[in-house]
Amino acid sequence: MNFELAQRVQSLTPSTTLAITAKAKEMKAQGIDVIGLGAGEPDFNTPQHIIDEAIQSMNEGYTKYTAAAGLPKLKEAISNKFKQDQGIDIPASDIIVTSGAKHALYTLFQVILNKGDEVIIPTPYWVSYPEQVKLAGGKPVFIDGLEENEYKVTPQQLETVISEATKAVIINSPSNPTGMLYSKPELEAIGEFCLKHNILIISDEIYEKLTYDGHQHISIAQISPELQEQTIIINGVSKSHSMTGWRIGYAAGNTAIIKAMTNLASHSTSNPTTPSQYGAIAAYNGSQQPVEEMKNAFEERLNIIYQQLVAIPGFTCIKPQGAFYLFPNVEEAAKLTGFADVDAFVKGLLEEAKVAVIPGSGFGSPKNIRLSYATSLEQLEAAVRRIHEFVNHKLQ
Repeated sequence: MNFELAQRVQSLTPSTTLAITAKAKEMKAQGIDVIGLGAGEPDFNTPQHIIDEAIQSMNEGYTKYTAAAGLPKLKEAISNKFKQDQGIDIPASDIIVTSGAKHALYTLFQVILNKGDEVIIPTPYWVSYPEQVKLAGGKPVFIDGLEENEYKVTPQQLETVISEATKAVIINSPSNPTGMLYSKPELEAIGEFCLKHNILIISDEIYEKLTYDGHQHISIAQISPELQEQTIIINGVSKSHSMTGWRIGYAAGNTAIIKAMTNLASHSTSNPTTPSQYGAIAAYNGSQQPVEEMKNAFEERLNIIYQQLVAIPGFTCIKPQGAFYLFPNVEEAAKLTGFADVDAFVKGLLEEAKVAVIPGSGFGSPKNIRLSYATSLEQLEAAVRRIHEFVNHKLQ
């Protein structure tokens, strides 16, 4: 049957992260000793008290539909989390629970964008931002987060791309892929710009619990009541509580936007998975010790592996402050080893050194690669050793 697909999906770019991970898994299945550093999820299991709560909820018969916006008890737990962590008051009625934070973003773009509306996306960016904007009929407008500014953007840069069609700007802090955090003064300056031009702020805070070496996450919504009103916060339990497969995220903010997202959800997903919601309630209302233990493990890995990584010829890397990724600039290493570009260098690493990393081109930053340290220290050190040996061999 010759069937033409909808134009909206014909221009979609496959996820670079998933493509590399799939190739690495395929090689492993063939018995090849591949070390994969592409993972976008913690290597810890979900804490036991969360698993137990989900099982108990199912045994007690809580396996039916819930409200489209999520269980009231879960929304109250999220509301309390905002009070405790950010000191902001967001009522449960201004929160929608979704099937993962990715779905929260997707639904948000669907309800705020008309054809031709522009969304400013700083690069490097998480791979799904531009694709989701395009699916909603919008236009991604990119501005470069410069390496010399820790891959972050400034109001002066925003000023160069703003237009009458600008609808929103995305701030991802801590960032995937760079691991960098925006400081309070930086957020204040961006917030002032957005208030002046009446631009919606989409604050992706999915890695907020994973910050290191004394750095602290600050939400732009906590800076002032005016900025809270101007911001939609995107978050979830996937990274903070190692619950990636449970698919529980949420959006919080403007009443009208959250209501529209709820209406759309009622005609698409209906509700997030019910047992997962009970697990998420336990995640926020129960012990946070497993979160701290995971964070401490990531911090230890970062501080060990970072020093080994920057010792590789042609590698330069700003030390991340959060998330669980390293994002080195390897353009010089690619040149030194005779590869045409970083994408070819990444292919060489996989085929010859048997190490899978993600090319920065998928994040709008073709000079870089992304390595996840959400794997054991033993595997990390082995992977970096292989990369170092691969580069040294090519230099001989």
